[in-house]
Amino acid sequence: MFRQAEKIVIAHRGASGYVPEHTLAGYAMAYALGADFIEPDVVMTADSELICLHDIHLDTTTDVAERYPDRARADGRWYAADFTWDEVSRLAARERVGPDGQRVFEQRFKAEAQGFGVPRLASLIELVQSLNRQTGRFVGIYPETKAPAFHDAEGLALEAQLLGQLADYGYHGRQARIFIQSFAADNLAKMRFKMGTQLPMIQLIASDDDAMVSAAGLDEIATYADGIGPDKRHVVDSDGALVAAAHARGLLVHPYTFRADQLPAATVSLADELRQFYDGYGVDGVFTDFTDIAVDVLRRLRHAVPMWPAHD
Repeated sequence: MFRQAEKIVIAHRGASGYVPEHTLAGYAMAYALGADFIEPDVVMTADSELICLHDIHLDTTTDVAERYPDRARADGRWYAADFTWDEVSRLAARERVGPDGQRVFEQRFKAEAQGFGVPRLASLIELVQSLNRQTGRFVGIYPETKAPAFHDAEGLALEAQLLGQLADYGYHGRQARIFIQSFAADNLAKMRFKMGTQLPMIQLIASDDDAMVSAAGLDEIATYADGIGPDKRHVVDSDGALVAAAHARGLLVHPYTFRADQLPAATVSLADELRQFYDGYGVDGVFTDFTDIAVDVLRRLRHAVPMWPAHD
């Protein structure tokens, strides 16, 4: 069983509350803000390069439509699997936009800002490992395999490429500073049982997936994974019982996603929400766009420092 010594902060897509998601600048900022793990979503290009991108599409977070206007598929989307790494490397990354072209988070970084690109997974790993050597810290990575069934259909061996690259960079065994996460149970089970990896794994659970948070679902997850990453609403709806049930099966609990600009109704601040999850519900870590706030909450909890007073 994988052992996690302390509660952790997972930098969701980097420091995505402050700079564009899945950029080297965002990952470096998350590291500087004190993240324990940095989360890259991983997809593949046409020439089998692993890149850090939340979607299998490029158009929501890059200028691909302007740079390659004639390369969309029939559904009007630009797929990373249709582009080589050389082509992707020429794209400018930007703040996320929705289907209507409007920014998803209005108060975040300027969508048109320059200087950001889509990184390779290798670049993120080298960044984190270099900073670890320089600082003496032991920050880990937390890659998510995005849409493995889509990659299989495209003839792109996502799992094999990922495990091979991780091995090349020294990620081996149960105590490696890494979690591999996926919403696809068969994807994780394949890597565990057919491909033989011993790396720690987390089963992500969508907000509408009640089967996985049932007793039978948790029993099944415990056969191949080391923890669960549920939508935080599952934790709230169960009043923390899900955390206790997972812990009883030896599973860690890392809920998602905590955002200062998307607070639940009647929640005073992100710090208050995080304190309830860490201290009230007893979760083992959180995915957050605002690493610094979560780091400060954990510091205060460890040292019994009072939280800030609420502002009027």
